[in-house]
Amino acid sequence: MVVGLSDVPEPQLLLFLLFLCIYLVTVGGNLVILIVISCDRRLHTPMYFFLANLSVIDTVFSSVTVPNLLFILATAQKSMSFRGCITQLSFFQFLVVAECYLLAVMAYDRYVAICSPLSYALIMSQSLRCRLVATCWVSWVLSSLHSTLHTSIISSLDYCGANKINEHFCDQPPLLSLSCSNPAGYNIVVLTEGSFVAVSPFIFVVISYSHILKTILNIHSSSGRYQAFSTCSSHLTSVGLFFGAIFFTYFYPSSSGSVSEERPLSVVYSILTPLLNPFIYSLRNQQVKRALKKVTHHRLSINLILHNCFSLGGLSTLT
Repeated sequence: MVVGLSDVPEPQLLLFLLFLCIYLVTVGGNLVILIVISCDRRLHTPMYFFLANLSVIDTVFSSVTVPNLLFILATAQKSMSFRGCITQLSFFQFLVVAECYLLAVMAYDRYVAICSPLSYALIMSQSLRCRLVATCWVSWVLSSLHSTLHTSIISSLDYCGANKINEHFCDQPPLLSLSCSNPAGYNIVVLTEGSFVAVSPFIFVVISYSHILKTILNIHSSSGRYQAFSTCSSHLTSVGLFFGAIFFTYFYPSSSGSVSEERPLSVVYSILTPLLNPFIYSLRNQQVKRALKKVTHHRLSINLILHNCFSLGGLSTLT
């Protein structure tokens, strides 16, 4: 049984409306970014390729957990098959690792763009672009291996007692709390393999943004320094929320053993960051704003032309 976000029945309707709005905004915002990037050829660059990939991951990320949460809130039907639970866990683990590596690649792209703006085109050569793109795809392979490893171990454990998951989706900590097996072996896997797939991208992100902040502090123009710092700080906020919630959930479990204490953390990296990323990384970007206005204006122009054509056609028929 998947409890959801609250054991109390009264706020279920309010929670349903809240998370329905969050889901629609998340999916809608990411789809808008994908449409804008695909329609404007000026955005066909490595930076926007990575942003498009982030939009895809965040859309699927939300779709793995939120629809099931909405179903629970709307129907109070909290049962889920073990196979369905493991499937959800598999997809979720894949997406977590894929986003970790994508954020690391995006941090390097921003490092080159901000720290060496005049040499950006030279540094980001065709071969380096291909290697960065290949890194994204390789990370998907690593994500698949990570997901397969963890779901295989979780599914092989013995479970006993009331199978009640104090979460809004199937994740490692709540499933481990239900297991009768000794988790020592699995904890070693989390600390070794898990550290590699999560900590190494985080260290890369920290190093990249450290150089970026150092460069920003050396900017002489106060307005330019403020604008660059504003963009950088928003990126760091999103990255910090994502990685921080993951570390506290998987590497620093609740000292009291109560998984319910970790519900807010799981909401942060499974629902909140996919909601914030479109606004932080793309919709605040001036080039994306201009491209969005262009696409919107083009669409309105087409609708106006079609409306006039149909209106003229109707008048000619009447005459």
